[in-house]
Amino acid sequence: MEKKIRQLLRYLQIEYVAVWVLPLLLVALYETGVMTEGAYAGDVRMDYVLQTVGILLAVGLIPLSLRLFSLSLVKNVKQRSLPEALKSYRRWSEIRTGMLVVPVLVNLSFYYLTLNNTGVLCHDGADRFPVLCPYPQADAG
Repeated sequence: MEKKIRQLLRYLQIEYVAVWVLPLLLVALYETGVMTEGAYAGDVRMDYVLQTVGILLAVGLIPLSLRLFSLSLVKNVKQRSLPEALKSYRRWSEIRTGMLVVPVLVNLSFYYLTLNNTGVLCHDGADRFPVLCPYPQADAG
């Protein structure tokens, strides 16, 4: 069972690192010209729509992700046997991590599509949020 816990911990650590690597990869793709930037530069209506969608994603998904942490822990993990609890915890951790990384990637893409600096504030806040989440590690105590 200890091996399964260590394996779960390793998966969670990889997911945590991926939250930082994926935006860096996206920036690299835009900066090297692999992905087209500025497709909607100067289009005021599309800029407004994309920025609104990006803000709503960040405002909706980040708090929901935090709320799911307490709900999944109490209702799904604590009431199961250890093997089932590990599977459930991993699944819910992946869902929450996905909910954190989606606004980052979407807002970053919207920035590069519109080249509008005002939308970077929402992306910047969503991008820095995972810093507040602790890096998954074995309990030292």
